[in-house]
Amino acid sequence: MRDKGETKHDILDRLESFRAKDLSYDRVLSAMCTRPHPIAVAAHEMFIETNLGDAGLFPGTHELECKVVRMLGGMLGDHSVHGYITTGGTESNIQAMRAARNSGISTKPNIVVPESAHFSFDKIADLLKVELRKAELDNSFRVDPGSVESLIDDNTVAIVGIAGTTEFGQIDPIRELSDIAVERGLFLHVDAAFGAFVIPFLGREYDFDFRLPGVSSMTADPHKMGLCTIPAGGLLFRDPSHLKGLQTRTHYLTIDTQHSLSGTRSGAVVAASYAVMRHLGLEGYRRLIDYCMGLTHRLVERARGFGVESLVEPVMNVVVLDVGDTAAVRQSLAKKGWSTSITRDPVGMRLVLMPHLTEGAMDEFLDDLEGICG
Repeated sequence: MRDKGETKHDILDRLESFRAKDLSYDRVLSAMCTRPHPIAVAAHEMFIETNLGDAGLFPGTHELECKVVRMLGGMLGDHSVHGYITTGGTESNIQAMRAARNSGISTKPNIVVPESAHFSFDKIADLLKVELRKAELDNSFRVDPGSVESLIDDNTVAIVGIAGTTEFGQIDPIRELSDIAVERGLFLHVDAAFGAFVIPFLGREYDFDFRLPGVSSMTADPHKMGLCTIPAGGLLFRDPSHLKGLQTRTHYLTIDTQHSLSGTRSGAVVAASYAVMRHLGLEGYRRLIDYCMGLTHRLVERARGFGVESLVEPVMNVVVLDVGDTAAVRQSLAKKGWSTSITRDPVGMRLVLMPHLTEGAMDEFLDDLEGICG
């Protein structure tokens, strides 16, 4: 830091030069985040200084958080859920597994997750000192319930299902996992960080949320398809005792306890989540998903026309293409300014069709892809 400060103009000018080095979402097909809705940005700015880590100072913002939790719960099958707004899927998953571990079922706890689970569960195993057991997938890259059952023992404190896998966008058979959880008396967590704002609007019924009796907790991220500002995740519990089990005494704050992982929590993303969910409503999100799914089907059909197939029929707005030498194709596309990503097993080129992608950009991407693969 310099002894003498600089002018606002000089600082902002320098910041612009750094921002210019970032990729524009216009050509990003690899991210599950997108440009936030303008009303979310406005609400975020209005509440920029609020800190829900000391909620007694910001009772209005805390009231908004309760409303957002109820809205998320209503979208996912139960208005009466309990929870809070997190920094995203990783924190939500950590806290859900912490609640399960703290149940006291075992002194040598393990959790059973799909092989397709987000890498946050590898962090969880390290942080919480729980054994991570990974269940096999079926031919559609969904978890095999039989494999899950084979990994459960007396030390299993939780099983996990994914509703919108990060790599393939698939929905695990959550109903079957719910049946297992009920039968075995286990905690079932559903990671719907991406899928929560997609699956309810697909025009087809999927069993994946609190309507299933075995679902104990869910992750749902407003900062993905919810169009909220970053970082806004959601952690929801059916039973309030799980949330209470996360509490820590806070001796010097206006509140007696915290149940969050982070101490300081942004009230701005709570306001942003509230604003965009109220503004769009179910109808607005339905239109948004219709648009993204239209792009998805258009991509699959045209790619098939020049000989490039998807590794699995997409369920939501995530496509994985078999382009042959994936690394080489991605490198060629990167030279043209496109950001794509890659799956692990099997290897394919992963594309996420987010709201920031225009139809014109999609056509340009497909032209470039056909020029490389056609």
